[in-house]
Amino acid sequence: MKKLYTWGGKFADRNLTVADLLKNKGKIKYLQTTATDSTEASAAKEAGIDMILCKSPVIDEIRKGAPDIFLTATIDLALFPSEKEVLHEAFRSMSAGADQIYTARGPHIVEMLSKEEIPVMCHLGLVPRKSSWRGGLRAIGKNAEEALKLFNDFKTMESAGALSAECEIILEEVMIEISKKTSLITSSLGSGLSGDIIYLFQNDICGEHENIPRHARAFGNVLKLKNEIYKERVKSLKSFKNSVKSETFPSKKELINIKKEELEKFKKLIS
Repeated sequence: MKKLYTWGGKFADRNLTVADLLKNKGKIKYLQTTATDSTEASAAKEAGIDMILCKSPVIDEIRKGAPDIFLTATIDLALFPSEKEVLHEAFRSMSAGADQIYTARGPHIVEMLSKEEIPVMCHLGLVPRKSSWRGGLRAIGKNAEEALKLFNDFKTMESAGALSAECEIILEEVMIEISKKTSLITSSLGSGLSGDIIYLFQNDICGEHENIPRHARAFGNVLKLKNEIYKERVKSLKSFKNSVKSETFPSKKELINIKKEELEKFKKLIS
């Protein structure tokens, strides 16, 4: 663990620092997943995952479960639309315990944040919320011209001051070549093994829904457990309803009774 002083003015431990990521680029493969609450964050920490990504409003919750894991906070496109709002939320997030800020915005936003020495993760390749410009959800870099444009996008983000990039659904061979020629710390989400970080959403890893994306793999079956819990919940609620209707709940063991003489005294007082 490394000792550091946070943007919030507190001493803290971290498994990784920005300097570590830069020093180990191309040498060490890190693992990253998402977390939506302290339970998921704690599970990631216990499993030995190196990095966590979360939405900026839940940083405090995530830090309860993983106080010392390198944390990237995402600033939502819709919630923080203006440059002023993005900058404010970035400062708040870093002060709350984030180590890096993710944004799917353009190089002007990346540059604004990097000028404040905020570590920034940009998003290159397929950006799902902007997929209409790509003709839908699809892999990026299918021909030389598109691959070249993507390469130039990497260079643009480098110039803007980005530290890293979420590289989503980029053809593996294209990602290999770009990885050789970019200074960005690359986080591969469905873009092969050449990334400095291999990234998957925790709900995909744990198998929490039926339709797993092609680029992902379910290593567990949490959906089955959730369905079993749901069935048990319905069963319990039905039993509660039937017990009340049959007047078997509440029974004597669930009730607290007043002493007989005190009850009689109470009756006289209200008569």
